[in-house]
Amino acid sequence: MNSRFIIQGSHPIQGSVQLSGNKNAALPMLAACLLTDEPVILHNVPRIGDVNTMLALLQHLGVRVIANGGHSITLQAQHIETRRLSVELCQKIRASILLAGPMLGRLGQVELPPPGGDVIGRRRIDTHLLAFTRLGAKVDIDPARQQIMITASKLHGADMLLDEASVTGTENALMAAALIPETTVIRNAASEPHVQNLCRMLVGMGVEIEGIGSNTLHIQGAERLHGVECTIGPDLLEVGSFLGLGAVTPGTLRIKDIIPEDLRMVLHVFKERLGVNCWVDGSDLVVGDEQNLRVMSDVGGAVPKVDDGPWPHFPADLLSIALVVATQAEGTVLIHEKLFESRLFFVDKLITMGARIVLCDPHRVVVVGPSQLYGQALSSPDIRAGMALVLAALAAKGESVIANVGQIDRGYENLELKLQALGARILRTQPHPVS
Repeated sequence: MNSRFIIQGSHPIQGSVQLSGNKNAALPMLAACLLTDEPVILHNVPRIGDVNTMLALLQHLGVRVIANGGHSITLQAQHIETRRLSVELCQKIRASILLAGPMLGRLGQVELPPPGGDVIGRRRIDTHLLAFTRLGAKVDIDPARQQIMITASKLHGADMLLDEASVTGTENALMAAALIPETTVIRNAASEPHVQNLCRMLVGMGVEIEGIGSNTLHIQGAERLHGVECTIGPDLLEVGSFLGLGAVTPGTLRIKDIIPEDLRMVLHVFKERLGVNCWVDGSDLVVGDEQNLRVMSDVGGAVPKVDDGPWPHFPADLLSIALVVATQAEGTVLIHEKLFESRLFFVDKLITMGARIVLCDPHRVVVVGPSQLYGQALSSPDIRAGMALVLAALAAKGESVIANVGQIDRGYENLELKLQALGARILRTQPHPVS
């Protein structure tokens, strides 16, 4: 049975929080262990639902997984026992698609179902499949069996232009190209910090990559890659989530061990658009006790916009957090989610809490603040909307009950323990059985 959070809102938070490893870096880096038969050691691995599912997928394939204690894991894909991914496990996470690239590169074949994950709108995989075909693979889709078969007798290097700057599409193309002893060029590549993390791991395994951090990657693969030991960077989305927490609750919050250069657009939106009082202190981010949240209008008093886009633009996964902060800020702002047509559908839950929000269409909402929020019975629809509802509940008057928090667990490690350590009134409980 799925757990619930019971939250008493309007209580101050105070203290420091240590971030977990980046979920969106951990998943492709775990998948990359398939590229070698030697041990791969990863540190700062977040112990979250999606990582557990990825590890189960790897074990199903025959990968040996050893927990080294804490957040370190050793993986060794010495013998891959099957080329068919588990349908049941793939349905749980979208990141299952990331196993296609390394399996194609290592074995020349993979069979998988369409990936699962959050229900936030259509999430196309065409970019992945087009990249594989440019490298010489053949793709066969069986709609009746809901299976995708990707095969290649021999992959070759290519100069490709991705039809969109897909993060996972770029990562899959990178991993497939890693075992091709020729040059591959990926143009319109995604360049997010987690993509860079994967690139540096592949370099450590013996791949030559030029252009890391840019939108054009030159990859010189190798016939054989070796093991590697590397550390996963901090989770940018967890930084943004706790930044939002500090903005909507009273008290000073210190977010430890950030990478400031990865936060430029995030800080611009929260500070310059929504008026959050925060600053970088060495390798920490501090959210101040005194908040006077105010939307900064555009020149001439026009309603400003907060929108997402490929890196280095504002991350789509933080729009839900920014939206909750906007409900507590004086002024009017347009939130424009460009990628997924269902991500904003959780705003009806905020409206029941007292937020003044107009849903213009599946991609745009207008938020007028500040609004006093009140506790409600809620349910988490996906990882990021679930975290946004937790922030709203902590800012609200009274008690909120959030069901389906297993969705939140997929992306946040020990969330209630971290919040309790800061003074938040949040408890996890099992739901009452249905009579």
